[in-house]
Amino acid sequence: MRIVIVGASGTMGTYLADVLEGEGHELIRTSRSAKEIQVDTTSTQSIEAMFEKIGPFDALVTTAGETFVGPWKNLNDQNFKKGIEGKMMGQINLVLIGQHYINPKGSFTLITGALTHEPQINFANASAVNGAVESFVKAAAIELQNGIRINAVSPSVIENSPHYFPYFPGEIPTTMKQLEYLFRKSLFGAGTGHIIKP
Repeated sequence: MRIVIVGASGTMGTYLADVLEGEGHELIRTSRSAKEIQVDTTSTQSIEAMFEKIGPFDALVTTAGETFVGPWKNLNDQNFKKGIEGKMMGQINLVLIGQHYINPKGSFTLITGALTHEPQINFANASAVNGAVESFVKAAAIELQNGIRINAVSPSVIENSPHYFPYFPGEIPTTMKQLEYLFRKSLFGAGTGHIIKP
């Protein structure tokens, strides 16, 4: 398969790209800091330019998306836009634009997280935009054409990000191997409109 990884320089994206590339898939690694193909998901022009450069592909996985992390009392319109533009509209626009480049029977895999259904202190912005992305996935699944599928992977805190552990008291971290299989279910399975959890 020809697979695009958006956020390929991050913890999840790097791990997944390395594993899939080792199996013989053609991996196209993109991120804000990528050497070959850079993309800023907060810009529709940047997303369009990325797809123009890549051409037809079989699957897109995104592990990217910034949100505001901080106390509720510090939330305001500007801070909230960080998650709306970074994690919500960034991912939604990858699908809205990418549907015109993806091959028939291809798939999109977006990223949300356990904060959707288990909010934590300092993460109101992430909880809100995760919920929006998951609703988008369910709605898009019934309208995407040509057999194109869409799912979201929703892990808990990742084992390779221990600096986040204090924010998730009592949560069992999602291992990198578990994460890999969540993405595999979306990439190689038959389901669409699913929120895939550990």
